[in-house]
Amino acid sequence: MSKICEITGKKAMVGNNVSHSNKKTKRRFNVNLFSKKFYWVERDYWITLKVSAAGLRVINKNGLDASIKKAMQAGYLKEIRVIS
Repeated sequence: MSKICEITGKKAMVGNNVSHSNKKTKRRFNVNLFSKKFYWVERDYWITLKVSAAGLRVINKNGLDASIKKAMQAGYLKEIRVIS
């Protein structure tokens, strides 16, 4: 699985190393991702999402149902994994 937030669409960025040598190398800035279980009240089941810390704040602000609908419209969320 790639390291992409399923709610906000955030993904890893590439930047320069800050060092005092003459090496020109790049580094990756990864996203702060969590694999988190949520209870979706409208559908009455548990789901798992890979969300970033910013995605958790978006879910807390807008609610799970609205955040999932917006992420599906934007194309960030392809499938919903239901926990049996």
